[in-house]
Amino acid sequence: MVQETCASLQIERLDGGCSGTSKGSASAMEDEKDENLDSLNQQNAGKPPRNIKMEILGLISPSTENSALLPIFRSGSWTEKGPKEYMEDEHICVDNLHKHLATSADFPSPGAFYGVFDGHGGIDAASFTRKNILNFIVEDSQFPSGTKRAIKSAFVKADHALSDTKSIDSSSGTTALMALVLGRTMLVANAGDSRAVLGKRGRAIELSKDHKPSCASERTRIERLGGVIYDGYLNGQLSVARALGDWHIKGPKGSKSPLSSEPEVEEINLTEEDEFLILGCDGLWDVMSSQCAVTMVRKELMLHNDPEICSKALVTEALERNTCDNLTVLVICFSPDPPPKIEIPKNHRRRSISAEGLDRVKGILNN
Repeated sequence: MVQETCASLQIERLDGGCSGTSKGSASAMEDEKDENLDSLNQQNAGKPPRNIKMEILGLISPSTENSALLPIFRSGSWTEKGPKEYMEDEHICVDNLHKHLATSADFPSPGAFYGVFDGHGGIDAASFTRKNILNFIVEDSQFPSGTKRAIKSAFVKADHALSDTKSIDSSSGTTALMALVLGRTMLVANAGDSRAVLGKRGRAIELSKDHKPSCASERTRIERLGGVIYDGYLNGQLSVARALGDWHIKGPKGSKSPLSSEPEVEEINLTEEDEFLILGCDGLWDVMSSQCAVTMVRKELMLHNDPEICSKALVTEALERNTCDNLTVLVICFSPDPPPKIEIPKNHRRRSISAEGLDRVKGILNN
């Protein structure tokens, strides 16, 4: 088992436990938090443990019409090797982009970055991509004014770098799924069959498309470029239609290959209804629907408000459903509070059936 906690909001544990804290002591700690968290007006239920102090990453300018808080990122991850012999997944969680990059670069705050890299043919390509993809993005000349173009350029750079790095075998490859959040703008880029799902007041919104060779649009592209699909595998070798690396399939750099490294990029503006994001490799989605995952995470967050426990719950459920792959799951929350209870309006209209209608139903049942 590999357990990794993504320390969100620069979590800092205070000296001394709070398991036996009296109400008076707890109130004193709340007073200390209130200096920075007045506008949050958090309720006691579902808050993070009392011995955790959180640093707010940023607020909307007072001149903005809507003075609501910008996203406050809290993330958790969980990985399992599953039934496979080796673990080939990698991932990254950056809840404070400015602090991580140690830069005062002029891009919107708060910023965050998350990624899941599902390797094949060894872990080398996934490890390399995890270590370098963020730098390729922020160092691109088009960032941050043309962030979407910078992301697409970064995928190409990472792909070519995998070809140029002699220590990485040409048969090593990886899918790449990432989410970059700048202020209230979130960009999700995907090349491969991992998936990003947004939890929006209990509804699952898929922000990426699984790039399987059997997908109609991918099949058309593959066949147009001379590729073939055998039993769901690209050229009989790969179960994905897009990936970084795998240069034993792609051929010379610059040539058009049926195996593409180009990501599809989705851009959205986060609203108060957007509660959390799930990033997961195909080991999760092979055995679970997007809506099932969102329902599970929302229920878990309402109980304990801990994204890491949510990630573990999804991985555990996938294992119980007999997934056949490695598992990596990230859950990213956009608020310090747990999701609110969804109130379903009661329908006060009384429904009834006539005596004639009741007789007809009985007749149908008897026949």
